[in-house]
Amino acid sequence: MVRPNFDTLYSSAWLDLTTEPMIVSAPDTHGRYFMLPMLDMWTDVFASPGWRTTGTAAQSWAVVPPHWRGTLPAGVGRIAAPTFYVWIIGRTKTDGPADYAAVHAIQADYKVTPLSRWGTPEETIVGKVDASFDMKTPPELQVDSMSARRFFAYAAQVMKLQPPHLTDQPILARLRRIGFEPGKDFDLARADPTVQRAGERAGGRPAADGLEGQVARPRREFLVDEHRHDGRVRELLSQARNRDAARPRGQSARGCDLSAQSRRFVGQAAGRVAPHVLHFEKDALPPVSAFWSVTLYDPEGFQVANPLNRFAVSNWMPFHYNADGSLDLYIQNANPGAGKEANWLPAPTGPFNLTMRLYAPKDAALTGQWNPPPGVAAGEAAAAFAQSRGGPATDADKATDADNKKAPNKKAPACAGAFALRDSRSADAMVSAG
Repeated sequence: MVRPNFDTLYSSAWLDLTTEPMIVSAPDTHGRYFMLPMLDMWTDVFASPGWRTTGTAAQSWAVVPPHWRGTLPAGVGRIAAPTFYVWIIGRTKTDGPADYAAVHAIQADYKVTPLSRWGTPEETIVGKVDASFDMKTPPELQVDSMSARRFFAYAAQVMKLQPPHLTDQPILARLRRIGFEPGKDFDLARADPTVQRAGERAGGRPAADGLEGQVARPRREFLVDEHRHDGRVRELLSQARNRDAARPRGQSARGCDLSAQSRRFVGQAAGRVAPHVLHFEKDALPPVSAFWSVTLYDPEGFQVANPLNRFAVSNWMPFHYNADGSLDLYIQNANPGAGKEANWLPAPTGPFNLTMRLYAPKDAALTGQWNPPPGVAAGEAAAAFAQSRGGPATDADKATDADNKKAPNKKAPACAGAFALRDSRSADAMVSAG
């Protein structure tokens, strides 16, 4: 998982469709938000049953493998999988630890049933582990340590079951020039001597940074429907150097560029970070059909210990709104004081990263008509921070305070940056602090 959220509890399952379809069942969540995004072996989301798409009544869907033509039981929907293996990364909304028991009860009723077992008494399946597989060395290291001959031979075998993606044509055309064709065995030792020598020289991850500039920085073009979004990811990953560069990032969410790996932090390169405020006008609160949150991470993408054990704030919380209906969220290390703690997201004294998630975002967020506000050192925060540095507030500090009071949604100071939208309608519309 690229960066865990605190808004939902996860449910994960792998489906093996090589012998028959699998039926995925969800209970009636009585209006509670949930989603069961299904990823193929290329990490494209091809289906996402849940609150936004199918509703919250009890339902079952048969996930069928490619070219399957059988008959399904009455009342069971059909979802065609592009590959024979499918990963489900389920999420169920939670309103904090006190709500976990209710969520766990729902999770316990998520079921996966082989089609041949449908309608029979439940039976716990005991998995069988193939002892010949290395279960300790990370897959990335296993692949990196392969010789060129082993790598291409293994790839040829995998492609017999998992055919290349439709967008892989460019690289497949190049591979055919050395005799590699999907669906056929390949032995590098029988290739042209020039090709063999090139394979022997290959190693490591050349151009591992080739993807950095293309997907590391969120851009408005990525804020599109999830399926089209992942298609864009596939186009990028269809280039060999980019696919290799993306692999270490863990593209398990919904595609590599959704992995929140492009992190620009709030704070200076060194030293303490000033208190910041996210100010939302009454008519400019995050536009969602479900809910939204702001989560704080350290530079490594982990939560930061704090006295409240609060790592995110969400609109289900009892926020204190201003008299005019606007909302201020306080992002700072010290408790902001009475009447403000409900709106406090505790922060470290050093750099950190904010991620905003919009669940079932409305069109205004998707089209750019709405943008989240920058985090600014507003009100007395700049002066207080200046004094913490050992001196009075400077004229620049005071000018910043005055400007922020007049226009709290204006461009942020350089140390604060701004938010940039990044995700899709069918899942978390994520906003990463800039």
